[in-house]
Amino acid sequence: MTAVNVHLTGTSDKTLSRHELLGWVNDSLHVNYTKVEQMGGGGAYCHFMHMLFPHAPFPMKKVKMDATLEHQYIDNFKVLQSAFRKVGVEKVVPVDKLVKKKPLDNLEFLQWFKKFFDANYSGQEYTEAEAPSAPKSPAVHTTASHAPPKRKPASGGGVKKAAVHSMTTKTTTVVTSTKSGDSKLAIELEEANVRCKEMQAEMKAIEKERDFYFSKLRDIEELCQEQGEQDGVPIADISKILYATEDGFEAPAEEASNVEVEEEEEEEQEEY
Repeated sequence: MTAVNVHLTGTSDKTLSRHELLGWVNDSLHVNYTKVEQMGGGGAYCHFMHMLFPHAPFPMKKVKMDATLEHQYIDNFKVLQSAFRKVGVEKVVPVDKLVKKKPLDNLEFLQWFKKFFDANYSGQEYTEAEAPSAPKSPAVHTTASHAPPKRKPASGGGVKKAAVHSMTTKTTTVVTSTKSGDSKLAIELEEANVRCKEMQAEMKAIEKERDFYFSKLRDIEELCQEQGEQDGVPIADISKILYATEDGFEAPAEEASNVEVEEEEEEEQEEY
């Protein structure tokens, strides 16, 4: 099946607000997005494409609706790009901008996608049978289904047991939520440590380069002090200092050849 291509001009087209767009996304996919930046994960677009073209061979098993890392967002957008190619969508997906979760970029792409969706949607309903990996609405934990049958307590002890059971259920829910939060924090901490190590390596390289060039200036200063008030500038000696190299630093070939030419000219002048 070939898709109907659309173009968003931004002037004559009627666009929805971000709140209206989020309402459409949440109602259609049974999710609970609160910001358009969340569309930068890419998974929701993949499910919309599967809703529009349920018989197209999209690799929906690769889609991760719970993605939290940028490389996972990129993987989701690769699935979307593959889906676009298979049904002939001409739109270029600005993946680099969308995965950065910037509000304006994601809002603009979502507005275009809504127009594309409306042009291709035929009213079919999106069910879990058609997409086993479709996003599900957040589970609501209740204690009603786990509660024992109500019985008339023979004494006050029954009331105490019911209260203890309720507190235990609430505690279990809180612990589960805490573990999920700890896992996310651990991922963020690992990413921060990697960035910190990269910055430390860059700082060491900059410090090494700074010390290298400072030592050159110091050598030139000492040379000038040794010369004192003598006539003539020791160009050759200064050039040697300027173009001297050490591990990790190397003078460009053109500059090195210029130094050799200058030295030969000075030797000729001395002989003359």
